[in-house]
Amino acid sequence: MIDLHLHTTASDGACAPADLLARAAAAGVGTLSVTDHDTMAAVPDAVAVAASHGVEVLPGIEITAVDDGRDVHILGYFLTPSPPGLDVFLTGQRGHRADRLRAMADRLSAQGVGVDVEALLAARAVDGRSLGRPHLAAALLAAGHARSVQEAFDRWLGDGRAAWVERQGETPERVVLAIADAGGVASLAHPGLGRDRRLLGRLAEVGLDALEVYHSQHDEPTRRRLLDQARSLNLAITGGSDFHGDTDHRAGHLGRVGVPLAAYAELRERMARAARRAQSA
Repeated sequence: MIDLHLHTTASDGACAPADLLARAAAAGVGTLSVTDHDTMAAVPDAVAVAASHGVEVLPGIEITAVDDGRDVHILGYFLTPSPPGLDVFLTGQRGHRADRLRAMADRLSAQGVGVDVEALLAARAVDGRSLGRPHLAAALLAAGHARSVQEAFDRWLGDGRAAWVERQGETPERVVLAIADAGGVASLAHPGLGRDRRLLGRLAEVGLDALEVYHSQHDEPTRRRLLDQARSLNLAITGGSDFHGDTDHRAGHLGRVGVPLAAYAELRERMARAARRAQSA
């Protein structure tokens, strides 16, 4: 099994890198990519222990873009754990995340719900890990303001709720170009969940390389439609479980959703070409 969409504690996953690799290997995954949100902090640790777990690790990331107020996730795949020049871009991405969490904490405070967001930010910033709403929800739970993470989202943090703040950030086009500049291959994540059918064409025009066809939340008709779109636009194919942890609704798909071997071989060829282009630029 080749699973190119997995998360660790460096973003909003429940497993540390070594634990994730052990879990993936036990589930029959032989090749995987750690694709944390807006950070590659876990990639070196994953690469370091890959051989001991008998798996191949492809360095990756999932970068959040913003399009008309909505999140768009772009997967990036690289031949190196430290893509040249990407660190500055990702620092800006994590800055957007921190600003949003501060604004949400301010709204919580105005309603008499106190959370020490600066301590939360400081703890996550030490090694380049990223922060998101699930971490703020966990802080609300720990402070006794909610009985569960789900309640924290339902009452305050979910879209349109009392502490909701719209995300600010780079456009999907800019993210695709940033991945290309760093020598990587960009893939539109879980496109079957998106609402803008024009987005794929827009991104293909600026150099999108691939499309995530196989995903835990794509049913068979969706996969067939996406395969046709990928072929018509000459895009490579990616796929993965999007595993975050045992309590996540995609947990049961680890070891069951991935990309076919032939598609992975094509993706690796495109990655090699992308790396050469970046080196000669």
